[in-house]
Parts: sequence; C-alpha cells; structure tokens
Amino acid sequence: MKKKYWKSLEELNGRQQQDYVGDHLYVNKNEMSGLIEEKSLNTSSSRRDFLKLCGFSIATSALIAGCERPVQKAIPYLFKPEEITPGKANYYASTFFDGDDYGSILVKVRDGRPIKIEGNDLCPLSDGSASARIQASVLELYDSARFRHPMEDGSQVSWEYADKRVIDGLRSAAESGGKTVLLTGTVISPSTKSIINKFLQKQPGFQWVQYDPLSFSAVLEANRICFNSRVVPSYRFDNAQLIVGFSADFLGTWLMPATFAGQYAGGRRVPAEDPQMSRHIQFESSMSITGAAADERIQVKPSQVKGVLRYLYDRLRGSMPVSIPGFDATLDRIAAELDENRGRSLLVCGINDIDIQVLVNGINYLLGNYGPVIDFMSRIGLRSGDDAAMERLIAEMKNGEVSALLIHNVNPVFDHPDGEGFGQGMERVGVKISLAPSKDETSALCDFVCPDNHYLESWGDAIPVTWQYSLQQPAIRPLGDTRQMQDSMLKWLGEEVDYYTYLRNYWQVSVFGLPEAGKEFDDRWNDCLQKGVFITSIPEGPQPSFNETHLAEIPSGSTVPAGEGFFEMEITQSIAAGSGRHANNPWLQELPDPVSKLSWDNFLAVSPADAESLSLATGDIVRIDGDIRIAVLVQPGQAPGTVSAAMGYGRTIAGKVAEGVGVNVMPLAGFAGGCTDYRVNISTPERTGEKHKMALSQTHHSMEGRAIVRETTLGEYRGNRSAGNEMRQKILDHMYTLYEEVKFDGLHWAMAIDLNACTGCSACVIACQAENNIPVIGKEEVYRRRIMHWMRIDRYYSGESDNPTVHFMPVMCQHCDNAPCENVCPVSATNHSDEGINQMAYVRCIGTKYCINNCPYKVRRFNWFGYARSDKYNSYMNDETGRMVLNPDVTVRERGIVEKCSFCIQRIQEAKIEAKNEGRVLSDEELLPACAQTCPSKAIIFGNIADKNSRIYKAFQDKRNYHLLEELHTLPSVGYLTRIRNKQS
Repeated sequence: MKKKYWKSLEELNGRQQQDYVGDHLYVNKNEMSGLIEEKSLNTSSSRRDFLKLCGFSIATSALIAGCERPVQKAIPYLFKPEEITPGKANYYASTFFDGDDYGSILVKVRDGRPIKIEGNDLCPLSDGSASARIQASVLELYDSARFRHPMEDGSQVSWEYADKRVIDGLRSAAESGGKTVLLTGTVISPSTKSIINKFLQKQPGFQWVQYDPLSFSAVLEANRICFNSRVVPSYRFDNAQLIVGFSADFLGTWLMPATFAGQYAGGRRVPAEDPQMSRHIQFESSMSITGAAADERIQVKPSQVKGVLRYLYDRLRGSMPVSIPGFDATLDRIAAELDENRGRSLLVCGINDIDIQVLVNGINYLLGNYGPVIDFMSRIGLRSGDDAAMERLIAEMKNGEVSALLIHNVNPVFDHPDGEGFGQGMERVGVKISLAPSKDETSALCDFVCPDNHYLESWGDAIPVTWQYSLQQPAIRPLGDTRQMQDSMLKWLGEEVDYYTYLRNYWQVSVFGLPEAGKEFDDRWNDCLQKGVFITSIPEGPQPSFNETHLAEIPSGSTVPAGEGFFEMEITQSIAAGSGRHANNPWLQELPDPVSKLSWDNFLAVSPADAESLSLATGDIVRIDGDIRIAVLVQPGQAPGTVSAAMGYGRTIAGKVAEGVGVNVMPLAGFAGGCTDYRVNISTPERTGEKHKMALSQTHHSMEGRAIVRETTLGEYRGNRSAGNEMRQKILDHMYTLYEEVKFDGLHWAMAIDLNACTGCSACVIACQAENNIPVIGKEEVYRRRIMHWMRIDRYYSGESDNPTVHFMPVMCQHCDNAPCENVCPVSATNHSDEGINQMAYVRCIGTKYCINNCPYKVRRFNWFGYARSDKYNSYMNDETGRMVLNPDVTVRERGIVEKCSFCIQRIQEAKIEAKNEGRVLSDEELLPACAQTCPSKAIIFGNIADKNSRIYKAFQDKRNYHLLEELHTLPSVGYLTRIRNKQS
C-alpha cells in the first residue's frame, strides 16, 4: 500500500482549507491567485478583459520601475582606519552567552558595523555552527528598545549621579543590617565570578542567587544526591548506539542543542560501504523536533514518566516491575535493547523533577554509560540556577529582609511562576538596581537602571565546559551611553581598574599562570583573542561513585494523573522564543515553528482526538484555569488527555515587536520538591466562541501528493542501496528532451541535503535572512501567506494523525538547469549563469509574477508592499539604527520585486575575486552559503559539481540522491538524500 504523506489535518481528511482574510476568502489550493472576493468567485471574465488588465499592469509596473530612486548620501572617511578596507569585511572571534545558550562565534564587521554571526570552527563544541537564536542576536544590537543611558525612576541621569546614588544605597543597606542580593542568570565567566566574590567579601550581608527560567535544578540536585557533585556532566550523543529520550528536546532547546545536533547527526549518517546508524526512541507528550527525528516515538503523559522510568530501572536490575497498563510489552522490548547496548546507550530526560532525574541516573549507571557516553570529568557550566534559592529570595523580599537588590540578565517578574509575588516583594526592598540592557517587566519596577552593554559591545570570558575557555571582545563601540555590568560592579566596589584591564590581569594569573605581564603574556593573549577559544587538556580520571540510597525511596508506578474534567499540561520552549528574553527580535518572531509552522504566537496544542471530543478547531480561543485565554492549535502527535503551550510569549514591556504577542503561561507553572514544575493539571479548556488569527505557513506550498518525501529503513537499505528511491531510475530511463544538454565549463554550483542529518532546527532560515537582507513583514502579512523567507523548512506527516511520523525538508530555489521561470519573464529579469545559478536582476523586474506562477517549487517571493521601509510591517529596516545590520553586498528589494535564493552569490563572487588576486584556482571548500555554514548537523553540502573529487559530486552519485519533481525534467541543482530510519525489525 502506498504511504500517504500530508501537511495538515485538512489535507489528510480530504478537505480543502480555507481562511478568511479580512472580508476576503483565501483559497490555499490556488496560492498565487491572491485574495479573491467572495462575490467575484462565480463571475467570468472575457479574454479582452484579461488583455486589458495585463497590458495596464505591465505598463504601470514599467512606469513605476523607471521612477527616480531617492538620493542617499554617503560620508567618506577623512582618515581611514588602518584595519578597514572599504568593501571588505573583518571577522572577530567572540563569545555568545545569554544565560541560556552558549556559542563561540565569529562576528562579521563591515565598515565598523557588525552585520552577521557565524560559528567558530576552532571551537569543538560548535564546530562552526550557530543556532537560530545566536544568528538572530546581531539584530538586537540595533534594537530601539535598548536603554541608551542610566535612569532613575524613569528619568535620564548621568553615570556620576547614578553611581553616587547606588553606592549610597548599598552603604545604607549594609548599615541597616539588611541583605544585599545580586540576582543573575547562570554566570559562566570566571573573571565575572571573581568580581562577584570581591563584592561578597566587601559588602556585609551580600548574597548571590543564580536563577534560570529554563531550570536544570532537578538534574543538578539529582547529581548531588547520586554523585555528591552538583554539576551537569557532558553528554556524547555520538558515542551512543541507542538513545532514549524522555521529554528532552535535545535537538531543539535542551541544554546545548547545537552541540548535540552535531553529535547526533554523526551517528545518523549512513555510509554506503557499511550501513550502520544509531537508534533513537523518544517518549514525549508534545511533538518536538527531537521526537520528529526519532526512529520510534512513544506518546506518554507527564504523569506516567516516573512510572515508566521506574519500570525500566527495575527490569534492568532484575527486579519485578510494577505493571503500567498499555506499556509493559513496549518497555520490556526497550529494556532488552538497552541491555544489549551497555556502555553504548544514553538516556536523558527534560522533566524538572528530582526523583525522575535520580531514576535516569540509576538507569545510566546500571548500563555502564558513565565514562564512555556521560562524562563527569568534562562538566558543562550552563544552567547553574537554584530554584529553591529563588523561592527563599521571594519569601525574604516579602518579609522585608532584603535592603538592596541588584538584578542582571534575568526578568523574573515575567518568566518566574510567581512573578506577581516577586513584584510584590520588590515593593519592600529599599533600593532596586537593574543592569538590564533593554526594557523589561522587572526593570520597570526598579529605582535605578544602569544599562549593560550588548554582548557585541563587551569584553568577557567564559568556561562552557571544564576544558575550554572562550574570550569575548567588542566588535563595535557602545551605541548609547551604556556601561558593561562588570565595569559597574568594579566602580561600586571602589576599584580604580576598568574591566578590560581586570580581565587581562585575571587571565595572566589564573589562566596562563604567569607571574607578570610581558611579551609571553601578550603573545598568548593575542593568540587566544584571535582564535576565540583556549583549549586545555581534557581531564581524565574515574567517574564519581554512585549512591543508590535515594532510589529505594522512590515509589513504583505512575504519578497520580489528572482526574476527570482535567488535562495534563506541559509548558514547553519554542526554538525561537526560548524563555522570552529575545521576544523583541522580529527575525525570531517571524520564524515558523518547525512542527506547527506558526509565527508570531504561541498556542495551546490539543490532540486531534481531544479536539474532536471538545468540538475545538485551530484558531478557537479557549479559557484555561479561569483567567488565561489562549488560541488552540490542533497538533497531530499530541498525546490525548494532554495539552502544551510554549513559554516566552505574552510580554507586556519589551518593545514594539514583542508587546502583545502571544500569552504568558508561566503563571500556571508551580513549585514542587524544590524545583520549578513545568507540568500542571488544568481544567478542561472552555470555549469562548471567539476566533484568533493564526499566522500559519503549514498548508501552503502544497506538493499535491507527489513523491516528494522519500524514505526507507536501515534493514531495507542494507539489502538495496536504492531502497526508497527506486522511482528515480525509472524517471531517468524515460528522461528525453528536445533541448540541448546543458554544459558547464569549470564551475557548476550545486547543493545536496542529507535528510538523515537535517533536524528542522531552522538555523539555516535565520542565517539566510541575516545574510540576504530578507524583510520582516509582520503577522498580518504572514497570515496572508506572504512570508518572505528564501529558505523554508517543509514539514510532512505520514501515518495516523494521533501519532504520525514527521519529515523535515529544507526547500529553497532549486537553480534548475532547465528552469521554467526563466523563459516566461517578459523582461529577462531571471536568467541562468554559466555557473549554473538561477539569477535575479532586481533592477529589471517589473513584478508580473510569471516566474512565480511557473515555478513548480513555489520558492520565489514577491514584495507585495514596501516591507523594507514601512514601520507597519515590524521591519528592522525602518529606522537608521536598524538599517545598520544590512549586508551592503546584497540589494534591499523594493515593492513589486520578486526575490529568491541566490546560493549566496555575493560569497561566491568574493571568493572568486580573492582567488584571482592571489593567482590560484578557486576551491569549493573555500566558501559556503549562509545556510550550509551555520547548520549544526552539517546536513547541507555545497560545492562545484563539475569537480569529480568534490563532496557535492560524490553526494549526487549516491544512490540515495534524488531531486524534487525530477519527472518534470527541470534538472535542479539541489539534491536530497533519502531519509533512513532505524526501525525495529
């Protein structure tokens, strides 16, 4: 039986989806027809009417295209800086750490402006990759919501005045005998910790509390209980032959997803010579990209996880487990698989519950995974927050025990479950000082705001793992009158030294161990600054001993589930929003969620079965637990009896982009067993009768049931290297043409995507947007299906809607050698280069959209309005500061222009010019388009297919390779490698 693939529940059930846009009816099946008035659906037009309209449109477009462009003034250098060559970028190694995510990066700077972030390929953790949030962070440098100067009670003050008032406030707090508390996110900077320790010694009653809205407290406490070590160990997914995950989205949001994605992909690539790959089983209630990547996805309610883990633990240690109805046979099989992979398996869990994490530790210990797969000698510094300490702080603030509060890099009024209580506690604190770089809900309640620099304006260092140091350096002078948090702390300590000098002194003594500064230190410092990382020897030694005492105290069986009339809710994270600290970034707001394909919102995910029983549909607004109103999205794969919603939305004080977007669900979270609990029982969602516009992109660009997704199993592939891709040979055997064969001399650029490695993380989408000046168009335009991304991640389902298999496929311009778009353009705006690239001459385009209609892949984008200039569309290009992020090598497109992927032609040209100037042959290994460069899993291969020794040529020769709609004989220059899953035979 032929497997059916579908993109929406409407498509699966044979219904055509229709959306109302204002007073118009939008019909997805005919995407390019645009908006059709209801009253005109049954009318007919004559050929004469069509020709009149066509002629008027072309004439008008040509007239508009010929209008004079506005004058833009340029100011030349009077004295050109030595390190700047106009038109040539400089790259500076630095470090990104926002309290949640870490990355060693390269900052691309043009004429003094940081415009692009790349991963640092000298860093073993990132291997040249960067996540979507790291890529988008450069835009926040130019955010209009950033504080530009220090403030007292909302009014601008000088730094001299602010420093005096803060110092007086801290002195008064010490004299009163009250506590002075520094509340920060996780700090991984050793020099910053040194400054904080100085504060601890000098300021009486000083306390330091670290708080993570994305908490890892349960993992830390479980490791303290089991190993007497409150740390997070390193996980090596590349060393695991069997991976079992429990609600841990380690490819999307859990701990170090970019690092883990690279490791994971290493075990998922299948060599043709000896086909082997890891096996992945995922237990979860809400669909994640990690669950989508799994070979086997098992639905489980949050209340059942503890019982499932206890069952596995008892089975592996030879005890008789307590039966879990509906799971016993499956768990016996998985326990047997784990037993066969002792020392080569890995079990991880993302639930913030100490008992659950102790069970995870127990299972991994029984399997002998500590050492080869989980390493306590290589400790991860991220997520050091203490939930219990945060709860104590709130209680102390409410009791009036805190006299001074300094807040840096956290926003608990918004993202803590008891944000309201934190705000009430702040009212009883004597002096409240915020070091936030941008306005937020917590800084709005502070007496003083002493704004921190953006990280691209700052010096710093980091220890993400025990064996790696990172350096951070500024790529631009501060754009406002802001000051680095460490400089403020040193000033308030009475230190005369600035942070840059302090940082150098710290590295001289504590990192390099040199007694004095000199040439040796300068050389080593400059070398580390240039590389961005300093790798020490990886510690070796025995893993800590395991204490089983707590395991005996954990009861068998599941936690009491939600009763009748209640649902189990899980608060999740989205790849774009995270904890909400980047909510004012329009690139991230417009990034479609890889699974739901929704932009500009969060939602309550409901299973198809529950939606049917409750008479709910996507877009219905429901009321949960009294006061929270949120829109429903019917999500295939959501476990029945459960719902989920992403945190990080519903900001009230953040900036024009974030405010009013989505709903804050963190007030629903609780506190249990010393940890923040993101699982909660809620009453049955109550319909309000209202509808909400959902900016979905999941139902357009339909492939009309053609064989786009191709997949097979490892067992089938071992017997037949063309398994799942047999139809390609049939197509090739019948491929005849009247056209002459296209020949390329020297260079023929092409791309291949390994569907086994692609996780759908969408880092490539943001990298492409940053590199190519792609505009943000806002929720209303996305709702009208006008999203402008050149790279999109298509998501397909197969199987039953209750628990489908999910497939991701990156799609961009296919750069066809027989491109159907080229021969229909009346002004030759789109044409083919002699290097195989489908080119766009923006200055010629008059917006007929013939090329869009004739493209079978629907990868061309049309500027319906002036997205690049109008504030209406939430574009970052609409003010002078925001335009500083634009790449000067790429034209900013105006209204009426068609645009699409160019294989980052500007990078190709730059590499060609450099090779020519150096008198050598260009190698395709010298350049990568933005999408391929940032991909954490290295799923995208790019190069010169005319070179038979290139990686891209070998990928195209692989029997797994195929092309989209290759039966049309468009001869795409983009290939895809058939997806292989390691299914249980």
